[in-house]
Amino acid sequence: MRHSKPHPIRNKLDLTDSSQVRLVRKRLKLSNAELTAIVGRIGNSLSAVSKEAEGATELPEPAEVPPAALIASATGGEQIATDAAATAPDS
Repeated sequence: MRHSKPHPIRNKLDLTDSSQVRLVRKRLKLSNAELTAIVGRIGNSLSAVSKEAEGATELPEPAEVPPAALIASATGGEQIATDAAATAPDS
């Protein structure tokens, strides 16, 4: 009797299949330890592993910078205050 070879599930990562692990590591640009850690945390879903790998390599968000008008008004207010103190008559 001829039995068909079981096909792997397409959206799951099999860590025992070295060729599949090598291809996923190469595509996501991860080390073996990083991939194993992500799979241990998230699970073996390829979409979840991909999202986690993208999030790990993104740069952190820059700090919020106030608008230029606010900066100008703050520095302008200090300038006016120092000018008023300089022109005030001495008593």
